[in-house]
Amino acid sequence: MNKDQKFVLESPFEPKGDQPAAIDGLIKGINRGDRHQVLLGATGTGKTFAIAKVIEELQRPTLILAHNKTLAAQLCSEFQSFFPHNAISYFVSYYDYYQPEAYMPATDTYIEKDASINEEINKFRHAATHHLLTRRDVLIVASVSCIYGLGDVKDYESLAVKLKIGDPVQRDKLLRQLTDIRYTRSGMEFKQGMVHVLGDTVEVFPPSADTVIRMEMPFDEIETIQEVDSFTGEVLQELEEVNIFPASHNVASQEKIDRAVDGIMSDMEIREKELFDIGEIAKSERIRQRTEYDIEMLRETGYCMGIENYVRYLNGSKPGTPPSTLLDYFPDDFLLFVDESHISIPQVGGMYEGNKSRKQTLVDYGFRLPSAHDNRPLKFDEFENRVKQAVYVSATPGKYEYKNTPKKGIVEQIIRPTGLLDPPVTVKPSVNQIDDLTRELNETIARGERVLITTLTKKMSEKLTDYLIDADYKVRYLHSDIETMERIEILRQLRIGDIDIIVGINLLREGLDLPEVSFIAIMDADKQGFLRSRDALIQTIGRAARNVNGHVTLYADKVSDAMEQAMSETERRREIQHAYNVKHGITPQSIVKAVHDISEEARKLELRRPKRNHGKIPKDEKKRLVEELGRQMELASQNMEFEKAADLRDEIELLRKEA
Repeated sequence: MNKDQKFVLESPFEPKGDQPAAIDGLIKGINRGDRHQVLLGATGTGKTFAIAKVIEELQRPTLILAHNKTLAAQLCSEFQSFFPHNAISYFVSYYDYYQPEAYMPATDTYIEKDASINEEINKFRHAATHHLLTRRDVLIVASVSCIYGLGDVKDYESLAVKLKIGDPVQRDKLLRQLTDIRYTRSGMEFKQGMVHVLGDTVEVFPPSADTVIRMEMPFDEIETIQEVDSFTGEVLQELEEVNIFPASHNVASQEKIDRAVDGIMSDMEIREKELFDIGEIAKSERIRQRTEYDIEMLRETGYCMGIENYVRYLNGSKPGTPPSTLLDYFPDDFLLFVDESHISIPQVGGMYEGNKSRKQTLVDYGFRLPSAHDNRPLKFDEFENRVKQAVYVSATPGKYEYKNTPKKGIVEQIIRPTGLLDPPVTVKPSVNQIDDLTRELNETIARGERVLITTLTKKMSEKLTDYLIDADYKVRYLHSDIETMERIEILRQLRIGDIDIIVGINLLREGLDLPEVSFIAIMDADKQGFLRSRDALIQTIGRAARNVNGHVTLYADKVSDAMEQAMSETERRREIQHAYNVKHGITPQSIVKAVHDISEEARKLELRRPKRNHGKIPKDEKKRLVEELGRQMELASQNMEFEKAADLRDEIELLRKEA
């Protein structure tokens, strides 16, 4: 636990252009208590760096809200590079696949909740809440999943098992405590959320880390506490004390469960009678049967599938009370930065109604008690009430931002320190567009640069991708059906050159920082609609503003009003930047940015895992480790993960030399 650690920004850059004025303006606004501010920043002006400077100056826990997982991962990676010694966390939905519980009356079809949880993302989520409760230098990059129910923070914190060297602790009593907070005994495997016991040694694998907590407790007293490598067993550090947080965010004490069961049973009988009295016999029987099963599971295990639907009883809260969310884990003085706010703010506002409609059908037909409505995202006004100070970051702020922010709170950051201008925009007819597109692709790839192509639909993106693959281009499509980690990997492959072209829809538009991209093609640019609005086109055009060769082609049969407005604003920004370059003698240069792997960065920086010292590994263990790493290297090669295979090969060679 370290409540005194400070944010320390590490960067070779110094604020340039209008960054110093933007940083100063934001700091002054926050210090004078402004609730709303806008950072009106063009693409490539270093908004993330400016935000990092503000955070370092103010030293307050910070939430960065992004509107999709891919952007959140990229931002997390950037902030990890700026703050390598601080607690930078990633908090997004941990479902690779999610089918919510639902009922369709028209076909009498009940769909049970089905989900596939990504264990890696689950680990990041636990690390985020762990950091918030143990330190101040915390920055969390989150998607809108942060406004969904997470489990009561008071329960999560109060049920943590706090242990110190010298504490009198009975082993069996400790194991019972850990079981109560959802840890399970390991069998054939040992992974996050498990406990392993061997004699007087108890090992706990927290859900928030890649390392294990090992405790020796002979004579019913804790003699040593160690953090050890989960794979090799190597001791990484000796600890004086440790807090072991619950293995699930939805956890409650036995006292609360007993009280909840009484409340659930009482409301179930009321609801059963209501349905019976109006002649809905089948529904009344259904609600009793389903609720009694959940109650039995709660009594026996302290948990049941869909426990979130009973949050009202577990928390002792009244109907309609807002759920506990990630925002409740933050201290009162936290800062909120809303990235690409013109998309993120409407997204937050639109979550509640869709959830309410689905839940009401389940309640009406006897599948759930009315308390299911308490398992929901925050309403927009509830979200607002939890945020004391916010900065909205966008090149095209929306109506909400302008309505709530006084003129003095709008800070502009248009000038790029690199001297890069907004890209020139050309309009070309859709006739023979594929031939023209192919010529542009060949010229761009020949320079060693990358391409983004935006289409209007998923089907169009997939068909165009297939066509380009047949033409021997290295291309992938990217849309919402692609799983989180795969999307992140595709973007990484684009940056390192394993892929030259990505075809997508609006997922490519907001905030993707890809300096290698120099050409963007926008198909059907003149079509009416959200994806081809003024703001959408400005955002898309801005993706090419990080490369000195950046240029954009709009394929269209006419120049729409949105196209005209977008091109006019782009030209205005070009003129401002050109004047600055001439005044200061700046020659535009492409942005150079390291390629980060979010999973690897999180492992190194978020979890504070020290570098392995092979010298501490016994010789017989080194031999076993070499054999295991050899098998992993062969598997990686078979899967064509050659970068991973090369890393494993290097570690094997190092181990052999040491042996």
